[in-house]
Amino acid sequence: MVSSDQRRRQLAREKYVRQQQRREEARRRARRRNTVVAGVVAVVLAAGAAVYASVRLTDGDAKPSGENTGAAPELTIDRNASYTMALDTDRGRVTVTMDAAKTPHTVNSFHHLAEKKYFDGTKCHRLTTDGIFVLQCGDPKGDGTGDPGYTLPDENLASLGKAGANGKVVYRAGTAAMANTGQPGTGGSQFFLVYKDSPLPPGYTPFGTIDAAGLKVVRDVAAGGVEGGGADGAPKKAVTIEKATVTKK
Repeated sequence: MVSSDQRRRQLAREKYVRQQQRREEARRRARRRNTVVAGVVAVVLAAGAAVYASVRLTDGDAKPSGENTGAAPELTIDRNASYTMALDTDRGRVTVTMDAAKTPHTVNSFHHLAEKKYFDGTKCHRLTTDGIFVLQCGDPKGDGTGDPGYTLPDENLASLGKAGANGKVVYRAGTAAMANTGQPGTGGSQFFLVYKDSPLPPGYTPFGTIDAAGLKVVRDVAAGGVEGGGADGAPKKAVTIEKATVTKK
């Protein structure tokens, strides 16, 4: 049963996404107009090109969410500061410490989305328990296909070190990292919390460190396993982010 408060938050998120879509449609119309103008000018000068992107999830096996060409929010955070993101879940609080100097665009996006209550009332929709060990969250749809209407650049990848012969590095337990399509620059709002060392391609922005209490919460969810008894799917111990807050330390 969805409470009235959860429904209110859901409607607020949907309104935000619609606003993003309307802004993007306006930008597309402007680009189309500019393309016509450029075509005329090209008779005596020259014109340009178009850019597009699409979004999936982690480890190259995820579901596409479709075209995504929106603009990320303006960078307003203090790039010299550390920030904390507190995820108050129905299983306990998970606190992630984030370094804005290393991941400014990612931290800025979380700050922006948390202020919009984008994550409030959302489920952590994916748990993996074999090969890679993560709890994935940040999808307002709760099915692995949601995004905020824009993409983010990859950041802080050098900190992961050099990939091995298998093309992978180890994401250490306690790492918080961005999900993406497996292609550069395709992060959105979805992120994963590593509860056990996990080998992955070095393409997922590591943006923070989970506190000890939060890691215990994630491991408790993981201990419950995956619905249906598999190794990749919805966690049997369902977990909902009731409120997300980003604050400057």
